[in-house]
Amino acid sequence: MLLKRFLAISWVLWCLPLGARADEKETAGIRKENPPIAVEEIIRKFAEKEQEFQKARENYVYRQTVNIEVLELDGRRTGERYFMISDILFDNKGRRIEKVVRHPPSTLNRIILTPEDLHDIQNIFPFVLTTTSIPKYNLTYLGKEKVDEIDCYVFDVSPKRVEKDERYFEGKIWVDDQDLQIVKTHGKTIYMVTKKNKDARFPRFETLRNNVDGKYWFPIYTEADDVLDFPGNKVRVREVVKYENYKRFEAEVKITDVQELPAEKPKPTP
Repeated sequence: MLLKRFLAISWVLWCLPLGARADEKETAGIRKENPPIAVEEIIRKFAEKEQEFQKARENYVYRQTVNIEVLELDGRRTGERYFMISDILFDNKGRRIEKVVRHPPSTLNRIILTPEDLHDIQNIFPFVLTTTSIPKYNLTYLGKEKVDEIDCYVFDVSPKRVEKDERYFEGKIWVDDQDLQIVKTHGKTIYMVTKKNKDARFPRFETLRNNVDGKYWFPIYTEADDVLDFPGNKVRVREVVKYENYKRFEAEVKITDVQELPAEKPKPTP
């Protein structure tokens, strides 16, 4: 997100940013408990499951709702809002498409949505840590904690190195100790700061997953509520992304140009 250039009001917060307070809260309930198997084995197994999940989600259609609001620092609504409902579908050639269902004109005034914001909604918010992506990250086992009633392994995650034009996740993940799939992520986007993006700011977020079809844990809800510290200004932004109505895509097969075989002539009776 970028700040509109005409703003020049300076705000001062005499407290920790919302993201920092949330991060402290996320670590408070973690139990320093050793897992029953080697940490490396847990990472290997859940990365394999994440690879399966990523491939499976590519075969599902779903509805995505994005709601972004600019708030006053005390949480009051300003009326500035970006809202879009879209269906993530397939066209008749099996290609992934996004069909907009509802998208009223944006009333955002203080901030500008960038292509990077939209990229993060699609790729960083529903963070997936597969066997192919895991070599890019450092993972540190922190202990165990329950998410609702699900006992989870908790890992700290950070990129080993940051490449230009690439975007990464940094934060914590909660892995179901039975299904060995990520059920929750909390963190932020990491990227290489350049002259072009040095004034951009992106909020910390939390994504929850739920079990779909009794097998895969798909993202269902992402929320970010953070004060973005732009040069000379602070802006509070709240984002909510919902992923709903997951349905496995079944391609319709139509058989055309079917030629009927000629009926067999009855044999003459001897």
